[in-house]
Amino acid sequence: MYRMHTDALVVGSGIAGLTSALILADAGLEVLLLTSGDDLDDGNSALAQGGIVFRGEEDSPQLLERDILTCGWRYNSVRAVRYLARRGPQVVQEILLDRLHLPFDRKNDDTGYHLGREGGHSVPRILHMADYTGRGIMEGLMAAVRACPSIKILARRTAVDLLTSHHHATLLEFKYQLADQCLGAYVLNEISGEVETILADFTVLATGGCGRLFLHTSNTRSCIGSALAMASRAFAKVMNVEYIQFHPTTLFHRAERRLLITEALRGEGARLVNASGEPFMQRYDPRADLAPRDIVTRAILAEMLKTEQDCVYLDVANYVKDLEKHFPTVYQGCLDLGIDITRTAIPVVPAAHYFCGGVLTDNAGRTTLDRLYAAGECACTGLHGANRLASTSTLECLLWGYSAGHDIARRAGKKSASLSRRLLDSIPDWVSPGCNRNEDPALIAQDWATIRNTMWNYVGINRSSSRLKRAFEDLRELNKHLHDFYRETPLSKAIVDLFHGCQAAYTITIAAMQNRRSLGCHNRLD
Repeated sequence: MYRMHTDALVVGSGIAGLTSALILADAGLEVLLLTSGDDLDDGNSALAQGGIVFRGEEDSPQLLERDILTCGWRYNSVRAVRYLARRGPQVVQEILLDRLHLPFDRKNDDTGYHLGREGGHSVPRILHMADYTGRGIMEGLMAAVRACPSIKILARRTAVDLLTSHHHATLLEFKYQLADQCLGAYVLNEISGEVETILADFTVLATGGCGRLFLHTSNTRSCIGSALAMASRAFAKVMNVEYIQFHPTTLFHRAERRLLITEALRGEGARLVNASGEPFMQRYDPRADLAPRDIVTRAILAEMLKTEQDCVYLDVANYVKDLEKHFPTVYQGCLDLGIDITRTAIPVVPAAHYFCGGVLTDNAGRTTLDRLYAAGECACTGLHGANRLASTSTLECLLWGYSAGHDIARRAGKKSASLSRRLLDSIPDWVSPGCNRNEDPALIAQDWATIRNTMWNYVGINRSSSRLKRAFEDLRELNKHLHDFYRETPLSKAIVDLFHGCQAAYTITIAAMQNRRSLGCHNRLD
């Protein structure tokens, strides 16, 4: 049985996870970095098209604050918004520009960076590398992490459960302590099939979002709300989990993951039109095509119902120049499916895209469970409030990964930082819950179909008491069934993912039921 102790365990390898690992290694800590895929770029970070918020020419922290608060319906944490508006661009400068020297697009006259503008932003302030910014940032961070000898990367590892002193310690003295502590995680090694016990003085959750809980999404396979499920079971506070942002423009085609059609196209002038070629956004909001995402998403749905069409269209051919150069990802992705966007409009529909809530953290990434941190999309920093402003998510990942790393490094320098040998020795290795080898791929596929259809139809863009009640009842029954199944069957990647996904979906549904106020991404019809 594999068992080890490390200074810091980072669960997840997107922008937030890689940044925190890098900062921790800079401070001299031994870091164990887990990724569920074959490589570090298995998650959503590499798919980010638009860019990362920086400083505009006629910009200020106060103006960025105002835009974030307006987009979030002023349900945001003002402290988090202020922190990002002031500190965020400084960290972009320090890490991405001065340290990694990333090649962001520059103006034609090379007098500075070319800054894009997206929906909800008052001024152009978004650094980008064409429309593959996430990929560019990830490549820079991955190279830096791989070059660091104190970061050990474990691929094809899935965290099963967080280890806590109250729940897992076998010695009674630790259960009587008032403060619960996170001590690491049980981790499934997909290669060997064994569950490994990884003990850590500090643990960072950076597992991404939950878009794959919905039938239509722009997210990768790993985005199933696993951090939400594990943190909830460990009794760390979660918040705002009902606020799921649906991206208004993903390509209308049959696919497991919808191709994202970046909002930056509308920032460059592209317009949403209906089947008759008529621009319609001005009828729904005075900001028209540059309104925040929640408003654009609902407008598209309304237009689809009004025109009795399965999609609307994004007209880029008549409004945006040099598409092949500035938007190669969208151009080639559409061309591969027979759509030449230099000649024809792009058929688009909304899809689940971003998780505005998550595991509650402060500005240092600390959660309510001692020694547990969260960063990136799985965390609720309070930055987004009821709806996310475009391109703030990449900056949030960078800033909170950076901040969590620095806070852990600061704490690690104290005498009380290391967990006692007595406490670590009292944590048992994983005991398989059952020996019935009754894992059936058909049953697992059906359970996922139930979750995704239920979430899309009842906990989707528009919600109501009757829809949420139906979702609650269906997911409660499935959750109970899976708990029984979980206790009887040896673990596999498919079972762990299904268990996490069902619990995350159930948690989101309960939060949506309890919040009767329609606001931002949480749109209630009643």
